[in-house]
Amino acid sequence: MIRVAWNEGYAHPLPEGHRFPMEKYLLVPEQLIHEGTVKSEQFFSPHPLTEREILLAHDAEYWSRLVSGKLTRQEERRSGFPWSPALVQREIMIMGGTVQCARYALQYGVSLNVAGGTHHAYRNRGEGFCLLNDLALAALVLLEEGLIQKALVVDLDVHQGNGTASIFADDARVFTFSMHGASNYPLHKEQSDIDVPLPDGITDEEYLNELDMHWPNLLEKVKPDLVLYQCGVDILNTDKLGRLGLSLEGCRERDRRILEGCYESEVPVVCAMGGGYSEDLWQIVEAHCNTFRIANDLWV
Repeated sequence: MIRVAWNEGYAHPLPEGHRFPMEKYLLVPEQLIHEGTVKSEQFFSPHPLTEREILLAHDAEYWSRLVSGKLTRQEERRSGFPWSPALVQREIMIMGGTVQCARYALQYGVSLNVAGGTHHAYRNRGEGFCLLNDLALAALVLLEEGLIQKALVVDLDVHQGNGTASIFADDARVFTFSMHGASNYPLHKEQSDIDVPLPDGITDEEYLNELDMHWPNLLEKVKPDLVLYQCGVDILNTDKLGRLGLSLEGCRERDRRILEGCYESEVPVVCAMGGGYSEDLWQIVEAHCNTFRIANDLWV
């Protein structure tokens, strides 16, 4: 039975006109409960991470300025969010959600965070709607606790997981795989262990063929104790920022391949939702809900 991290604080309000779709963090759990995919008792409200845990992945000086509201205006613009104490608390809560999902995944095989996937956050700065890096924190907390020895980050958001790649550039305990739009944000790409840049407009068949060239071998090559799956839905052809050509069915099939691979190999997997910016909010919600539906069908 799947376990799902969610807290109403995930939908922290932003100024009117802000382009980040916070509404999806309310609509996804509502839809999952409405259709019976997830029962209310399968949700858990995460505990915020402690400062000691946060400093496993982030510089003390950056953390101090972030929590005290002393980011420069340039740093605030780069993050994409107007700073507020509530925004920082939201971020800490989401970090705790992914870390707790990682612990639950070791116990139940899979766990999903309704938010997270904040792969643009570096050790010393935030970028692209990411202030702290939940994927890095989940891996580093469990490594420190001795619960895992090796982690595999599978990042299939349309944007490269540049912050994650940078954090683990010299850490052999975490293998990073990013399949992303070649000409999309960020302009400067970091070096993941494996990067697969994709052309604009790539179709379902072409995308899945590229994934099949790498994914079936990754689990055998890396032999991870845990997979951290960044399953952003900004790969959709309806996405305002994505520039790829995948349908809802293609996005669902991507998730099925990743989750079935973990299930059949008995490798625990954490899902963090990542990006999604389609004009039609329902496209975003449906694509995210598909990830939960597949996980629920596999881990019954």
